[in-house]
Amino acid sequence: MKNIARGLLLLLIILLHRMPGFAQDHMYSQFFNSPLYLNPALTGQFEGDLRMNLIYRNQWTNVPGTFSYLSASVDYNVPRFGGGIGLLVTRSSEGTAYLDLTNIAGLYSYSVGSEDFVLSFGLQAGVTNRTLDYSKLVFGDQIDPTLGIVSGSSAAAGSFPYNNKFFFDSGLGTNLAIHDFNIGLALQHLNQPNESFTGTPVKLPIRTNAHISYRWDLNAFDNLYDDEKSYIIPSVVFYKQSNAESYSIGMQYKHKSVNVGLWYRSGNETGPSAVVVSLIFDLFINRDGGEKLRFGVSHDAPVSGLSYGNTAGTQEGSIGYETTLPGSGEKSQRFEGASRCYQFY
Repeated sequence: MKNIARGLLLLLIILLHRMPGFAQDHMYSQFFNSPLYLNPALTGQFEGDLRMNLIYRNQWTNVPGTFSYLSASVDYNVPRFGGGIGLLVTRSSEGTAYLDLTNIAGLYSYSVGSEDFVLSFGLQAGVTNRTLDYSKLVFGDQIDPTLGIVSGSSAAAGSFPYNNKFFFDSGLGTNLAIHDFNIGLALQHLNQPNESFTGTPVKLPIRTNAHISYRWDLNAFDNLYDDEKSYIIPSVVFYKQSNAESYSIGMQYKHKSVNVGLWYRSGNETGPSAVVVSLIFDLFINRDGGEKLRFGVSHDAPVSGLSYGNTAGTQEGSIGYETTLPGSGEKSQRFEGASRCYQFY
């Protein structure tokens, strides 16, 4: 089974590496703390009844203009079909003209499997709104060689026909947890919506996410509960959208409720390459009732392209909450004994 999983990852990377295109979507360094953004097949894949996640990314804080991203999600575990339902809200703001994007999407997942594996399928559908503050843009004919930007001047180019754009957006994903491996693939913007402000159609390219993790139990022969053990969890995450592609490779050391990670993220069209350090804390409010808080922070330090002094790096913060709802009783696990994707993070 391990050889099959390795073969699937190699084939996945080779196929994706040959696809052409150009990127638009942002990526989170703490991909494990934004599961619904990573893959809709992860909806409802957790131990409790209800899960809420919030993650915020402030990118290149010293670069003029805002580059901030936020995703908030809530999902409900439905053990009858081994999956769940969820809601994901994503908001981004980029550049001095405040190119803003807001997406609201509903998600659904379903699982099949046995004691040896769990295979999940997920669907995502929602609506996206893009806006642009045209008044903040400055063109060449609004700049005087001596005085600089001429206040109150108008550009000969005129304004865009639209500064507000709505469109339907869709995605799907699949995830396989098999023994100590977790492998997933997700496709976003399947309908390739038109996102143009000018009236000339511009299709949003499909975004592909592929991810694989392996859980190495350091206490495999000790008589301990899972939450008392230590694990090393190496992972690879691959993103591709049109010409732009990036991968994150690294590992986490997980001991009880503390999780420390070190990653390398490749650059190119998606920005400079970076080294990422992450730190995660789980605070168990009611361990028996499955109630816990998760706090996460990470920092990206560029190692190529833009220098650290020019960008001050990138910060991320996340918070998650899981609970079992009153009156739900004992939640029967559909595939008791099988590895689940949440055990890898």
